[in-house]
Amino acid sequence: MGYYSAAFQIYSIMLIISSYSLPVAVSKLMAGKLARGQYKNARKVFHGALLFATITGGATMLIVLFGADVMATNIMSLPRSAIALRILAPTLLIVALMGVMRGYFQGTGTMMPTATSQLLEQIVNAIVSVVAAIALFNYGSKVGELLLQEEYAPAYGAAGGTLGTLAGAVAGLCLLLVIYFMHRREVNRQIDGDASGKLDRFSKVFRMLVVTVLPVILSSTIYNISDVLDQSIFGNVMEKKGMSEALIAANWGIFSTKYKVIINVPVALANALCSSMMPSLTSSVAKGDLKVARRKIRISMRFVMIVAIPCAVGLAVLGEPILSMMFSGEIKTAAMLLRIGSASVVFYSMSTLSNGVLQGVDRMNIPVRNSAIALLIHLGVLYLTISVLDLKLYGVVISIIVFSLLVCVLNWLDISRHTGYRQEIFRTFIVPLLASIIMGVVIGVLYFLLHKAMHYVVATVISIVVGVIVYFVSMLLLKGVRESEIQAFPGGNAMAAIAKFLHLL
Repeated sequence: MGYYSAAFQIYSIMLIISSYSLPVAVSKLMAGKLARGQYKNARKVFHGALLFATITGGATMLIVLFGADVMATNIMSLPRSAIALRILAPTLLIVALMGVMRGYFQGTGTMMPTATSQLLEQIVNAIVSVVAAIALFNYGSKVGELLLQEEYAPAYGAAGGTLGTLAGAVAGLCLLLVIYFMHRREVNRQIDGDASGKLDRFSKVFRMLVVTVLPVILSSTIYNISDVLDQSIFGNVMEKKGMSEALIAANWGIFSTKYKVIINVPVALANALCSSMMPSLTSSVAKGDLKVARRKIRISMRFVMIVAIPCAVGLAVLGEPILSMMFSGEIKTAAMLLRIGSASVVFYSMSTLSNGVLQGVDRMNIPVRNSAIALLIHLGVLYLTISVLDLKLYGVVISIIVFSLLVCVLNWLDISRHTGYRQEIFRTFIVPLLASIIMGVVIGVLYFLLHKAMHYVVATVISIVVGVIVYFVSMLLLKGVRESEIQAFPGGNAMAAIAKFLHLL
């Protein structure tokens, strides 16, 4: 896990530089052109984005491929993570091209190609990662026996895990290309019927793309470079306190591939909502309809909180059995990190959504500024908690909570300033929190009773199912959601029908 996370942190930074913002930027520009009926210009945006992705993805791929040893040794202090890093290098180009394709479809108003490609990507990723990790771990064991160095087995095992990322990206891109060519005739028909009479020069389109992408890249880089800085500061401070290199790597493995993996699952819902909201929000702003834009922001915020708050409470209560179901090795430390840091699920979800809102209303530089301010304060809190207070990994988690909270507070102040948006508090925050507390008490007591009588996995699954039901009923009894809002959820019509049958609506 230490080698895997070290390689992935370098890869993540390079991915942000090459392609992380492309789906959002392409969908934003495409939506603006299509809202004005400029189909030819929309195609130029698509072609310009493909060129941009090829340049940035190809450049970062070569940098990682030939600079893996330097990065692994001098930045991450784990030289053998270079093996995994080299396998990740081609993924940078593939993901950049895939990001353009996803942004293209999102800009046309459909999320289905993005969703299906992500599903296929993760299925292939999961299968190949496990199979390749086992195979390469065994190969690394043989190499280690010959060279009398036991580190080769986990290093090659980590490389096998990253091979799944590459295979998943290839599968996702292939599916998107198939969908694109299936719909190409309809796209060409729209382009032939373009009567807007306005044709942008390619240089202008490319410049617009760069101007749109750059602030997002800077904001996201600041967001994600904190992981590299956190590990660097944590490693240096712990080394001075006498902690061995192996123990430092093991601690960071627990933090990055147990705690953070679990935390990022509900936050991914906010990312998905941000991507799907961006084109429609941009379209409303382009038409000058701020009233509709504010309504979309309000609905998105409510949806995110209805999901994020109970996820945070659920992870705090059932974190240990959930971790035990997914991971082996040290669980107690990761579970305590979840109890302390589960609040960051809410704050990261809010800050992710608020970044998307500011980008959607053409305030691209504000998230960069706010993230930079929060990062500086975060690093100060991090050093204080691990160096002075000696809180070790718990200090890292506390500093992350501070960072995510500061970003969302600063962002929402700017959203209010530039759109006139005022956040409703009671139904958006208070009611989901009350319902989540009720749910947390119920599942905590239920799991405590059940795990004494049955296997912890069965007890955990039953507790989660009961928790979902309790939360849903509590939200309805507290008047936290209306029928129209329930129907807007996936499977909402069925949920609304059940609620009516039970006289909860």
